[in-house]
Amino acid sequence: MEPSSKAAHDFLTFVNASPTPFHAVESAKKRLVAAGFEEIKERQDWESTCKPGGRYWLTRNGSTILAFAIGKKWQPGNPIAMIGAHTDSPALRIKPVSKIQSEGYMQVGVETYGGGLWHTWFDRDLSIAGRAMVKTGKGEFAQKLVRIDKPILRIPTLAIHLERQETFTFDKEKQLLPIAGLVAAELKRQGIDAEPKGDAKAEDDSETNFTPLKKLTDRHHPYLLELIASHAGVDAADVVDFEMILYDHQKACLGGIHDEFVFGQRFDNLGMSYCSTMALIKSLESPSSLQNESAIRLISLFDHEEIGSQTAQGADSNLLPAVIRRLSVLPSADSKSSEVSSTAYERTVSTSFLISADMAHAVHPNYAHKYEANHKPELNKGTVIKINANARYATNSPGIVLLQEVARRRGVPLQLFVVSNISPCGSTIGPMLSAALGTRTLDLGNPQLSMHSIRETAGAYDVDYAVNLFESFFEHFSELEGKILVD
Repeated sequence: MEPSSKAAHDFLTFVNASPTPFHAVESAKKRLVAAGFEEIKERQDWESTCKPGGRYWLTRNGSTILAFAIGKKWQPGNPIAMIGAHTDSPALRIKPVSKIQSEGYMQVGVETYGGGLWHTWFDRDLSIAGRAMVKTGKGEFAQKLVRIDKPILRIPTLAIHLERQETFTFDKEKQLLPIAGLVAAELKRQGIDAEPKGDAKAEDDSETNFTPLKKLTDRHHPYLLELIASHAGVDAADVVDFEMILYDHQKACLGGIHDEFVFGQRFDNLGMSYCSTMALIKSLESPSSLQNESAIRLISLFDHEEIGSQTAQGADSNLLPAVIRRLSVLPSADSKSSEVSSTAYERTVSTSFLISADMAHAVHPNYAHKYEANHKPELNKGTVIKINANARYATNSPGIVLLQEVARRRGVPLQLFVVSNISPCGSTIGPMLSAALGTRTLDLGNPQLSMHSIRETAGAYDVDYAVNLFESFFEHFSELEGKILVD
C-alpha cells in the first residue's frame, strides 16, 4: 500500500489536544462518541445494555479508557480481538505542596514521573494541564479538565561561564525546579508589600474554617491556583484538590525536508493510543461491518504503564480481566435462555488475541552501534514486531504468523526488533497481561527516536501503516483465529 500523510496530520491534532492522560482519554472519547459508541459504567449491569451489534466505551479514573464493539454473531465464549496501549508518558508533576521561593523567584516543586530524559526539560517553554476536583452547587465534587495554553514555567540551565561540565549532570530535587515568576511581581499583583506574618491568618484557624490539610493557597502559589480555577471555570475557593502535569507548550508538527517526520511530545505512547482508537472506529465504518462478526473488537488504553502498571487504572489491575469476564457471558442475539456455560470465560481468553501496542526504537544514525546488527528498524518502513528471548516482550511464532497474514491482506510492511545481547531491554503491558489472562499476545509498535525525551521524532507515514494494520486485525481476526493450530 502507498502510505498517506493524512493520518499523521490527524495524529498531530490528537497529540496537541492530549497533554495528560486525562486529556488523552477525553480525545479518544470524543472520537468514539462521534462514531456512535455509547457510554457504560462498571457499576452497571451489562447484560441488559450490551447487545450484539452495539458499540460501547467506559473509563476508570478518567485516565484509562476501554471501548469495544460486539459482533452480531457473537456467542458466549467466543474470542475477543484486543489491542492494548497506554495513555501516560514520563513527565513532571506538581507536588502536593509546591510553593517555593528562592532568591526572589517563585518556583514550583515538581516530582518526576516515570523514566524521563530529564535534561531535555531544561530551557523549554512549559505549561501545566491535568484535572481539578471542584465543589459544585449541589454539594458534590466533580472532575474538571484543565489546560493552561500559554508558557508559564521554565527550568533554566546554568550559564557555561559559571560551571563547565564535560557531561550535563544535575540534582533532580534541587535543580529541576521550574521558575514561575518573580516574588516582587506577585506581591505587587496582590497589593501588599511583604509576605503575611504573625496573626494575619488567625481567623482561618477557627473551628468554623477548619480544614484537615493546609489550604491550597498555603500549599501552592495563589496565582497558580487562580489560573487553575479560571481554566476549570470555577472560583479558586471551589478548587479542593488537583493533579497537574507539566507539558511542553510547543505543538507537535510535521518535520523533515519532505515532511517525512513528526516532531513532538508523548509519542510514547499516544502514537499507539491514537492508531488503535482510529483502527477500531475505521473497522466499523461500513454499516455491515458487524453483520457476520462472531468476535468482539476491543481497545484498552491504560494509565500508569510508565511506572509499572500496578494501580487500579493500570494494565496490571483487574480491569481487562473483569471486562473480559463480563463480556464472555453476554448472550447472543438469538438467545432465549439466560443460562451460560460455566467455562465461557476460559474459552474466551484461550481463543482471544491481544496486541500489546507500544512505540519501538528506530535505529539512530549517530548511535547505530547500540543496535543489534540485523534488527535496526527504520522510520516510515512499517510497524515493528518486538521480540525478546527473556520474555520482556510477549511475542512468539504463532503471533507472528497471525500478524503477517493480517499485514499481507492490507499490504502493510512490518519490521523486526531484538535488542543486542549487551543492551538492556524495556518491557510493556504485553507480558503481564498474557500471564494474567493466558491469552495469546504479540508486542509491537511504530519506530521512533528520542523515546522519553520531551521532544520525540517518528515517521509521518508509519501512522497510516499502523492504523491500517490494526484495522485489518479487527476485520480478519475471526477468520484467522482458528487457522493457526498450536494447542
